[in-house]
Formats: sequence, C-alpha cells, structure tokens
Amino acid sequence: MAENMDLWLEKAQVLIEALPYIREFNGKTIVVKYGGSAMTDSHLKKSVVKDVTLLKLVGMKPIIVHGGGKEISKWVKLSGQTPEFVNGLRVTDAKTMEIAEMVLGKVNKGLVQYMEGNGIKACGISGKDGGTMRVKKRELADGRDIGFVGEVTKVDTTLINTLLENDFVPVICPIGLGEEDCKSYNVNADDAACAIATAMKAGKLVFLSDIEGVYEDPHDPSTLISELTVDDAEKFIASGNAGGGMLPKLQNCIEAIRQGVSRVHILDGRVEHSLLLEFFTDKGIGTAIIDEEGSRYYHGDK
Repeated sequence: MAENMDLWLEKAQVLIEALPYIREFNGKTIVVKYGGSAMTDSHLKKSVVKDVTLLKLVGMKPIIVHGGGKEISKWVKLSGQTPEFVNGLRVTDAKTMEIAEMVLGKVNKGLVQYMEGNGIKACGISGKDGGTMRVKKRELADGRDIGFVGEVTKVDTTLINTLLENDFVPVICPIGLGEEDCKSYNVNADDAACAIATAMKAGKLVFLSDIEGVYEDPHDPSTLISELTVDDAEKFIASGNAGGGMLPKLQNCIEAIRQGVSRVHILDGRVEHSLLLEFFTDKGIGTAIIDEEGSRYYHGDK
C-alpha cells in the first residue's frame, strides 16, 4: 500500500507541475510543425497525435502544419526522376509539383484519420483552401530557377479561425496559391508554420525535428541550450555555429518572435511524448526561443 501511495503521489505531483502551464496556455493557439522521424515511425506518429489530443482537451487550440519530404522523394524516385535540392529547397518542376501535392494530400488525410481515431474532430486543408496561404515564386540569390517553390506573402486566417471556432483541429499541408497565377506552389513546411503562427498570433510555435534542439557545439550533444533570447539566437547565428538545417530554422524562430509569437520551441520528435514533456514540465527537453521579457517556465506563484 505504501509503495502504491508513493506512485500515486508522484502522479499527482506531475499534474500539479503541469497546472500553471495549462492555465497559462488555456484558450491560446498552438502551432505544431510536424516533421522528421515522427512522421515516418508509426509509433511516434501515434504519440504526437495523442499529445496534440491532450493539448486540445485541456483547452488549447492546436494547429498542425506538416511536411512530407521523405515521402515525396520516394515517389519522385518511383516516377523515374532524381530528387534535387538547392540550399535545402526542393527543385520542383511541374511533374514534381503534381507528385508533391498528391503525397502531401495523402499524408494530410492520414493525420486527420489518426486525430479522429483519438476522438478529436480534425479537418485537413492545404494553403490553397480558402486562399489561406498566398505565395510568390521563390527566387534564389544566384538567379537559378527552382520551379514551383513558393515564398509566403500573405496568410488569410478566415478558414483556420472558422475551423477552430467550430472545435476542429486544422491540419495544414504547405501548398500555397500563387498570388499572380493561382498555380500550386510547394512551400517549405517550416516557413509555412512560421507564417501561420505569426498570422494567428500564436502562444507557441513548436518545431518537431530529428535533433534535440540547439547545441553550442553541433558535434557535442552535451552542449544543448535550453533557452535562448532572440538577441542570443542572433549572436549564435553570427558565430557561425548554426550549421546545416538549423540556420533557417533559427531564422524562422527569430522572425516568429519578432512578429508577435510568444514562444518558439525546437524539440526532438524522436522522443515519445516530447510535446507533453516540453509543454507541461518545468525542465522541458528542447530549446526555447523567447523575447527579452519572457521566460520559458511558469511556476505556481505566477
């Protein structure tokens, strides 16, 4: 009985620790950029969906923005083409665009199915629906044409707000509508999540990735940085240590904070229930980017 009591008290303490975070973000919009291994591992996918379900049930308003890069590359290869990237952006000719839209639609409806299976109403849309995400053709500095790759110019939140007001979780795939030609454009999912979080004035923007967070030394996992102010993040970029895919991700984080998003988190989506660990515990598990006034943590005396 004593052993059971200790276990029950431990569970109660977990709930008490979560209370100030639930209170702080109750009723607020949370944007989750869903990508990496958490999209391809069915066990992790179920874990993410359960986390989002809990966020919804405790009063938050989650929005999922997802990619599908690995799946798109697979189908591009099956079509007889070779996937090509420039500066991390997929070269997207007309045929690749058709494949991308098909694959992202399949991924989108699969996530909706998972959400509905957990008893949560979800609606899958692309940025084309309702003119939600308008884009212009993305131009590279060297003038190279990379095809139907879009840069977000405007987010119309009407459809997203309508879904949230009617108790749906919006699940959004990053296909934008050309502002001049009304053609389909492939949008980097991180960029899309940042633009949507900014337009929605989200309380949190979370990037699920295949790394633990930001490291002082990219080659040393023990140098994980738990919290960065925007100024610190800009200095970190200037230091040259933000290599690979972390550089554009950090730039997105900084831009989101500058545009009014309260907090941005980079989490390891390979960790089961990483969203809950970051949202509801004092320690957290990833890197939080905050403004100069903010703090990652909330305590019972606040």
